[in-house]
Amino acid sequence: MTTMTNASVREFKMPDVGEGLTEAEILKWYVQPGDTVTDGQVVCEVETAKAAVELPIPYDGVVRELHFPEGTTVDVGTSIIAVEVAGGPAPEAQAPAPVAEPEPASAPQEPKTEGSGRQPVLVGYGVATSSTRRRPRRAAPDAAAQQVAAAVQTELNGRTPAPAPVAGPAAAQQRPLAKPPVRKLAKDLGVDLATVTPTGPDGVITREDVHAAVARPTAPAEPEAQVPAAAPAPAAAPAPVSYDTARETRIPVKGVRKATAAAMVGSAFTAPHVTEFVTVDVTRTMKLVEELKRDEEFAGLRVNPLLLIAKALLVAIRRNPDINASWDEAAQEIVVKHYVNLGIAAATPRGLIVPNIKDAHAKTLPQLAESLGELVSTAREGRTSPSAMQGGTVTITNVGVFGVDTGTPILNPGESAILAVGAIKPQPWVHKGKVKPRQVTTLALSFDHRLVDGELGSKVLADVAAVLEQPKRLITWA
Repeated sequence: MTTMTNASVREFKMPDVGEGLTEAEILKWYVQPGDTVTDGQVVCEVETAKAAVELPIPYDGVVRELHFPEGTTVDVGTSIIAVEVAGGPAPEAQAPAPVAEPEPASAPQEPKTEGSGRQPVLVGYGVATSSTRRRPRRAAPDAAAQQVAAAVQTELNGRTPAPAPVAGPAAAQQRPLAKPPVRKLAKDLGVDLATVTPTGPDGVITREDVHAAVARPTAPAEPEAQVPAAAPAPAAAPAPVSYDTARETRIPVKGVRKATAAAMVGSAFTAPHVTEFVTVDVTRTMKLVEELKRDEEFAGLRVNPLLLIAKALLVAIRRNPDINASWDEAAQEIVVKHYVNLGIAAATPRGLIVPNIKDAHAKTLPQLAESLGELVSTAREGRTSPSAMQGGTVTITNVGVFGVDTGTPILNPGESAILAVGAIKPQPWVHKGKVKPRQVTTLALSFDHRLVDGELGSKVLADVAAVLEQPKRLITWA
């Protein structure tokens, strides 16, 4: 019979899985207390403001405790799972390092390691070299020391000195300790952090403390020495807000949907939008799509009108490179980019996301078809990584799949243009002097008027329409 010797409990903390994000929601736990886990095993799925990400555990052991249930939003740096590890170092909490007595200068500083020297690097984020533990505050001088100092000063100056301010808890409360998300929550709820009683480690104010301060009844003010001449009538308490739970459903705005809402508001009220429209006969493009589906070069690949629309936009950008730019507000410069990361807006159960195809301008048509297929399938499965949604330059949104003719799309933040594609359907059209049923669609191009003027935007939209009307221009304009 073997027993676990020198066992210790390791706390796995919520990492920053998306470049500076401060919190994430636990969507699903894949393990329960008592389960055995191995290095690299996925233990939970979390959703940040950018994407859903699976978190692997960086060591072997047995799950002792899950600190938060599913659906809980947790700050980055907070421990979410405790794992009992065999043969690991003792927990930090059981043997804290002394603070008041510094180590001798000759003592070597040993680097911190994870497990047996392993540096865990997880997909989507790296190793955080700093912990969230705050430096202990300097202890206040005791009363005896203060009395001795006062006596000495009296001997020297011949007068009683004024008491010096003490750097104790009262002074520390002048700047309440709270993380940025908690400060924002307090601001939104109108709570003064100085009045909140902290319950977190090292005197840190938590979300629960802020909510408790909101729920706590306000203490009555002390009566003043002088009675006012006329006491004002007490204001009527606001009536509690009631909701019809039988006929209304409230959905919390968080994660991807919350980030998208904030980004769209910021884009709409920062970049001056201009939208232009063109209706085009795409009958020849639809015939080419059917031919490519039978081509051996596209065997196993998904070929649809969006593929040729994306290629047409890439050709238009090559002919008008100034459209592929961004606005640098701090430097007051226009940044023209010599690469195209083509974004494709995708509707998912968690909200709208815009992953992009890196260096789409350098891909052949079969390579572009393969990248589009992977992008769409990954988005539908909710597995799009944060890196796949960063660095986009222009975007395509296909509203036609919902039967919509067109729309006025809002720019993805940091980009200069977005092309909306409407439904492709038979319409009467003048072709070679006669009215015939043709496959027709309407394109809408929104662009940032700070860096794209009407002439440039019109040229790009006209080039896209020209390629879709005559697909042979994919060769003649190459």
